[in-house]
This record gives sequence, C-alpha cells and structure tokens, in this order.
Amino acid sequence: MRFISETSSDGVREQLFTLGEIPGVLWTPEGAVATRPLVLMGHGGGQHKKAPDVLTRARRFVTECGFAVVAVDVPAHGDRPKVEEYDRIATENQARVEAGEELAPLIAGFQALVARQTVPEWRAVLDAVQQLEHVGAGPVGYWGVSLGCGLGVPFVAAEPRVRAAVLGLGGVLASAEAAARITVPVEFLLQWDDERVPRVQSLALFDALASAEKTLHANPGKHGEIPAAELESTLRFFSRHLG
Repeated sequence: MRFISETSSDGVREQLFTLGEIPGVLWTPEGAVATRPLVLMGHGGGQHKKAPDVLTRARRFVTECGFAVVAVDVPAHGDRPKVEEYDRIATENQARVEAGEELAPLIAGFQALVARQTVPEWRAVLDAVQQLEHVGAGPVGYWGVSLGCGLGVPFVAAEPRVRAAVLGLGGVLASAEAAARITVPVEFLLQWDDERVPRVQSLALFDALASAEKTLHANPGKHGEIPAAELESTLRFFSRHLG
C-alpha cells in the first residue's frame, strides 16, 4: 500500500493511495491514533471513489461517528484504465436495449462479471487498511447502491469481517445466491419509480437476504433520487451496529 497524497480539512484527514493497480482513498478523523470502525463504500456505475454521494457520506461517517472510510475505483472507472472487454459488452448491451431487450438482465450480467474481480480486490484493501495504526482491526461495515449493490452483495456474502451493510437500487438477477448467504443486519434502499431496476426485482433481492434483521426503505422517485433523510438513517444504522 503506497500513499500518494494527504490533505486535511474540517477535522477529516484524506489520504489517496494505491494498492497494486487499485487507486483508493481513505478518510479518518484528524489525529486518529487508535482502532476504530471502518466502512468500505462502493460507488455507482460511471462514478468513482470520490463521487459526490460517496464523499458526502464518508465525511459524515468520519466527523459524526469517528469512523474510518475507504473507497476505491472499480475496474474501468475513475483513475483505472479502460477494459476492452467491458467496453465491448457495454456497446453490445446498448445495441440490445435499442433492439428491444430489457435493460435489467443485461446490467445484472455485467455486474456479476465485474464482481469476480472486485470481491478479492476489496478484501485485499480491507487487509491493508486494517494494518494501519490509525484504523486497526475494528468492526467493518459496507455501503453501496446501484453498481455498489451489485458488487456489494457478493462482497458482503464473502467477507466475514462485515458486520452490517447498507445496500439498494439493485435487483435479484445477479445476486440471489450471494444474498442468501448474507446474515448480517441490512438496511435496503428502494426507489419506487426506479427506471433502471424493476421494483419487483429489488423486492425479490430484499426477500432473498437471509439476514434476521433487515429493513426495507422504499421511497418515491427514480433511480438516482434517494432522499437526503436516508443519510441520517444510515448514520444511525452504522452507529448502532459498528459503534
């Protein structure tokens, strides 16, 4: 793990790093010196590790909860190089949608492909970050919606260090088997008028989760219109289960 820059503002220390070919960012409280909870955040499709929704939540987790937060660019996003195979699939999928095929199954297939790479990468990132003295091996949470849900469900299912997860804006097609292996508390976000993921598929994914404690937060609006109040709920959820 190699740190390439460090800045601080408003009580938050931000460190950009690379782990092999993976570019990432770590946020911690200024002056942090001891073990603390860590939240790994998965960004949405077409976004990156410092996308506005990721950055806003990360800073709130740090300043209000005292957590560490880490995010990395998934393959073909942010500071990572393009992947020829992914570009080819995206082009083919666009043509198939224009020809009348449903979008959701195509998204699910693509996310399942990317997850095979990201799950081991994210586990390696946890290994490296938890070795740092100002983070340590404390409890781990996961937050990810849309692409972050499609990649996050198999990650949470595979990673025993995760104690709680916020997921959502995702469907069951690529994730049913992995969802059935998730038993940690989950807060699941659903947009009732989602134009990208059919409501019935999101509800099926929620049903597939094996967690004894899971809550469904359904709000009116389209895919990218999660209400601001859900951030407050997320803060309370992680504080309860990680703090």
